[in-house]
Amino acid sequence: MSTTQTFSIASIPADGVGKEVVSAGRRVLDALAGSSNGKFAFDWTEFPWGSEYYAKTGLMMDPKGLEALKDFDAIYFGAVGWENVPDHVSLWGLRLNITQNFDQWANIRPVKFLPGVQSPLRKADTTELDWVVVRENSEGEYAGLGGRNLSGRGPGNEVALQTALFTEKGCERIMRFAFELARTRTVKKVSSVTKSNAQQYGMVLWDEVFNRVALDYPDVQTESVLVDAMSAKFILKPEDLSVVVASNLNADILSDLGSALAGSLGLAASANLNPERRFPSMFEPVHGSAPDIAGKGISNPIGAIASAALMLDHFGLHEEARKVEAAIEAATGSGHLTRDVGGEANTEDVTEAIIKALTLSPATV
Repeated sequence: MSTTQTFSIASIPADGVGKEVVSAGRRVLDALAGSSNGKFAFDWTEFPWGSEYYAKTGLMMDPKGLEALKDFDAIYFGAVGWENVPDHVSLWGLRLNITQNFDQWANIRPVKFLPGVQSPLRKADTTELDWVVVRENSEGEYAGLGGRNLSGRGPGNEVALQTALFTEKGCERIMRFAFELARTRTVKKVSSVTKSNAQQYGMVLWDEVFNRVALDYPDVQTESVLVDAMSAKFILKPEDLSVVVASNLNADILSDLGSALAGSLGLAASANLNPERRFPSMFEPVHGSAPDIAGKGISNPIGAIASAALMLDHFGLHEEARKVEAAIEAATGSGHLTRDVGGEANTEDVTEAIIKALTLSPATV
């Protein structure tokens, strides 16, 4: 008799629509586990951290929260941010507190064009487009180095310094991650995003490391593109893209552009990985907490559900991950679309459509 493989997952819905989409993703995963004939199961533990927790305690998460999280197999995150907490406090107090301390240095954000979802990019109507943004997630422009000083001089005299950090180790490991990912794709190509013409220290180091690492992957095509030119390329020549590797800030911006081109930020999934598995990795939709629609039941759950598929891949459940992705495509292709992508369906409608598609045979899906 086979033994059920149980994965322990820390659920952090956090704020706004994060609660709705995490709930939807959990339902999809539990439905998948329920139809696995005992192959696997999920053991969920939910943590109440976020802006409501801050209103009660003055903290975004429990001071011992990292210790509580470290032994889970993965973390499933919703969205953070609310009007009662400054954005930099909420972000650094919860999400970045986790990614930095758990050295989740590889962030992957696939750009998926789904059937039934109209893209603002006309080329998407006639060209097969599929690329992934690999984001250096531990240093770069979001290293948190700097400070504010000289406020004692009076109004108008304060100075703020925000220092970007680029290390050979940080650059090399994310670039090797990108090259290894490219080797698994149909188009074996890595595009490096730089701005070394203007940032003559950190980004020149980035370029030098990229050129050196590329020598170890002669089977993979390469190119180095300035970030402004890459933003244009996302629109004008997206068919040339396969794996795009970029620094923390550049990848953050470009991946949002890619998601918008695919139809909506509500579709975008992401994984914050600690590839060495010394700490749990974290999976979350790219979108924010969306206070304007929170609580109305109309948020798009696809980004969170697609993030759950990335979590399945992390667990080695690759066939199951493809089933979830196919179910998403079946749902959108049959017209189950939320308002952000031009439909009238609500969160429940889309979630149910995806769960129903999971029950179909692979050939049907």
